[in-house]
Amino acid sequence: METRDKPEIELVEQDGEVTLSIGGEQAMQAWERDLMWASADMLCEYGRDFYEVGLGLGLSALRIAGNPATRSHTVLELFDEVEELFRSEHPTLPDNLTIERGDFFQRVFELPSESIDGMFFDPALDMDVWKDEALWARTMPEVVRALRPGGVFIPFFSTRPELRWQYLPHFRSIRVESHPYQAYAGTEYTYGTSGQAYIQCFRKT
Repeated sequence: METRDKPEIELVEQDGEVTLSIGGEQAMQAWERDLMWASADMLCEYGRDFYEVGLGLGLSALRIAGNPATRSHTVLELFDEVEELFRSEHPTLPDNLTIERGDFFQRVFELPSESIDGMFFDPALDMDVWKDEALWARTMPEVVRALRPGGVFIPFFSTRPELRWQYLPHFRSIRVESHPYQAYAGTEYTYGTSGQAYIQCFRKT
C-alpha cells in the first residue's frame, strides 16, 4: 500500500538542482516542470473540477488551480512533511485549491460517483505497489466511477513508449502526447536522462 513508516522527507537543493527526497529516494525533481505543466494543461481541457494524488513539489497543483477553467482542485497527499515543505515555499494558495491528507488506496473508495472531471495521478509508491495486480484491479474501477462521463485520468509521464498496464483495461479511449525532456545527470527514475516522454490521458467514454 501507499503507507510507509515515517520516511525521512527533505527538499535537496544543490548546484541549481531541486529534488524532493522521500525515504532517501528521488520522489520528484524540478526539471519535470514543463512535463507537469503539459499534463496539467491537458487535464484542464476536460472540465472544471479536478483531483490530484500526490502533491510533490506542487508544480501541477498550482498549474491546474491557476487555469481559468478550473472551479475546484483537490490534492490528496499522504505525508504531512510534503505539504509543510510546499506551504513554506508557497504560503498563499489559490482559493480553489484544497490539500487533503490520506492514503489514496483507501480514499478512492470514498470519492462520490461522477464527482470529478479529471484526476492527475503522481504519488510516490514503492515498486511492490506498482506490481500488485490485485490492488490495481480493485482500485481502477473506483477511479472510473468517480469520473464524470468524458472525464480523464492522467498518470505521471512515462519515458518508455508503452501504455501502462495498470490502467489500460479500464478505458477504451487513450490520448498520448510526446514531449522532449532533459533530466538531471543523477536522475534515477527515468530511462535515460534525455529523450521523449509520453503523457497518457485515459478517457471515460
